[in-house]
Amino acid sequence: MWLPAQCRPALSSMITARHFHHTAQVWARRNRPKQLPLPDEMLELSITESFPKFNGDDIPSGAHLALHQQRQVTNYLRLIENEMPKFVSFRKPFIPPTADTPLVIRSVDYAGESHPLTAKRTVVVPVAQLPLAGDMARHKLKLVAGARWTPEPPKNAGVPLDREEGMHGYIKIACEDFPRPAMNLKWISDTIDKLVAEANDETSSCYQDLPLDTRHVEAKVKKAKKGDHARGKTSRPSLKDFPKEWLPQASVQ
Repeated sequence: MWLPAQCRPALSSMITARHFHHTAQVWARRNRPKQLPLPDEMLELSITESFPKFNGDDIPSGAHLALHQQRQVTNYLRLIENEMPKFVSFRKPFIPPTADTPLVIRSVDYAGESHPLTAKRTVVVPVAQLPLAGDMARHKLKLVAGARWTPEPPKNAGVPLDREEGMHGYIKIACEDFPRPAMNLKWISDTIDKLVAEANDETSSCYQDLPLDTRHVEAKVKKAKKGDHARGKTSRPSLKDFPKEWLPQASVQ
């Protein structure tokens, strides 16, 4: 495009003053912060004079970390040696539970830390130790309890397998609907009282003809995939199941 002679000097000055490169490096050079002047005392400071020369007489940072861990272990050992004997004053004799206290309460604690699971309470009770009127009341209690009844104690209940105590199975009830542990435990206690009262109620006789529903037990055994559900097995075989008539007569007692 042809321009008049009087416009050419102004256009040339605009082209030379404009920057066409907008990269990150150019932007950083333009916006570089200005260096502030340092005080006189900092200019006179010498690094070599302030810090002593390293003569190889110190250990690296990893060794300092190992020493710190050893100090922590030593501190806990001192606490065990000096403070643990004081806990003897809090010792209480163990009193085994009686028939009046058949409930086993399970709780979870995170050493004082707040957690939603700390309010949960779980109660496991043997059916044989509940105040039931008879066999009909026990059968009715199992029907009313539904899937909460199991012939064996739950693995996480802390209850050993006792043949006499667990001859009628166990009932496990858990609650975490309320914010306080005592509230959850009170709800479980009231529920067990209602189950016992319903089982001892002799006005309704429609439960005596109903069979016991064990589908939840069979589903749990089948889900474990240990072969206990095959060919009508009820429990895993052990040495007690070996027929004594197969043993030599000299060893039979």
